[in-house]
Amino acid sequence: MPASAIDVDAVVAIDVHVHAHEYDPPSDMTRAAARYFGSEDVPTDLDALAAYYRERRLAAVVFSVDERLSGRAVVPNDAVLAAAVRHPDVLIPFASVDPMRGAPALAETDRLIAAGARGFKLHPPLMGFTPNDPAVYPFYERLEAARLPVLVHTGHSGIGTGVRGGAGVRLKYGNPLPLDDVAVDFPDLPIVLAHPSFPWQDEAISMSLHKPNVFIDLSGWSPKYFSPTLVRYAETLLREKVLFGSDFPLITPDRWLRDFAALPFRDEVRPLVLKWNAARLLGLTR
Repeated sequence: MPASAIDVDAVVAIDVHVHAHEYDPPSDMTRAAARYFGSEDVPTDLDALAAYYRERRLAAVVFSVDERLSGRAVVPNDAVLAAAVRHPDVLIPFASVDPMRGAPALAETDRLIAAGARGFKLHPPLMGFTPNDPAVYPFYERLEAARLPVLVHTGHSGIGTGVRGGAGVRLKYGNPLPLDDVAVDFPDLPIVLAHPSFPWQDEAISMSLHKPNVFIDLSGWSPKYFSPTLVRYAETLLREKVLFGSDFPLITPDRWLRDFAALPFRDEVRPLVLKWNAARLLGLTR
């Protein structure tokens, strides 16, 4: 995998939460998620996705999710890595491995790190585990040794919302507080709490304030729905710990950036949230 060709000075922002999705055929779960998020019709083919971000002068951290619960087609990690080779000026490839699959998952993690993955994505509610389960620790050990970040879904899940039985998604696995144990036990592992962690937002803020290696991405919610507490901390004490993320294709960067522009952030803080915090985390700055 060649080094990233992203010109940080030239891009407007870095979207750290972009899903590689296949929606054919659509399922009850994907239809419900589209209703929940008010999703727009946007390209999901990886080459078209790269063009979509390039024309907006945005870089994108793109990944699939290695899960079986939703029944959705899983875009292979290798497809994401290959797309980033074709579009190194736009795409930053993360990989996803269900760490509860034991030795095969660890072998796959090693392979993907060697192949050029720039980080990993976990979704405990869809994968069905608590993030501080000791069984996951060998996975974290590999990421910490490689100095790669892990992006972990936290909070409410739009996937399964409104579906009978929540489609089997157990919200307890989205509580961010167990990741505090991970932050203690792996102090050199960058941990990104994906999404405003409703209904555990205060816990997420506390963890990010307390642990230097814990960050928050602001994806999955339109900024106009952010809690006043989250906005206050993001604009002040957490101004170097929060990251722009959209949750594409469920929420587009156009919609997110438009609503973010209406929030009372100081001019000197906006570039941190939109670009520079992510650039430092991803090693894109010199």
